Amino acid sequence: MPYTYTNSKGNTYVLHSQMTTLKGGRQQKIYFFAKEAKEGALDAVPDGYAVSESKNGLPVLKKKA
Repeated sequence: MPYTYTNSKGNTYVLHSQMTTLKGGRQQKIYFFAKEAKEGALDAVPDGYAVSESKNGLPVLKKKA
């Protein structure tokens, strides 16, 4: 079951990850939230990260200090 987050406005988002290619050709894994479960949905928050909410209610992953 994918990891979901419900924000303060009551909207539910699903956590995803995807490999992307940067301008220099380097591969990097990115994490993002979407309103629906798609390919790449994750079951849990990755180690070393925590979910927080931006001012406008969108969930974001932040590295733990």
